[in-house]
Amino acid sequence: MDALDGNAIGGLLIDVFGADMTAALSTCGTCGTCRPVAELVVYRPGLGQVVRCRSCDSVLMVFIAARGLICVDLSGLASLG
Repeated sequence: MDALDGNAIGGLLIDVFGADMTAALSTCGTCGTCRPVAELVVYRPGLGQVVRCRSCDSVLMVFIAARGLICVDLSGLASLG
């Protein structure tokens, strides 16, 4: 599976948060690395999208589209903003 950068989910982030979040700083809840969302690693397996920390490879965000809804898990983030 090919890895993309965080810009690949720019449109999705606008749909979820109502604003461009690619420049927002994200902090990994595992290793504490802080970097813009655009620099994170994105994988697009099947039904959803998985966003991982570029430093430690921990899962930071998961987005799944189901029945017209976007389900979001941000539990891997210590902060986003």
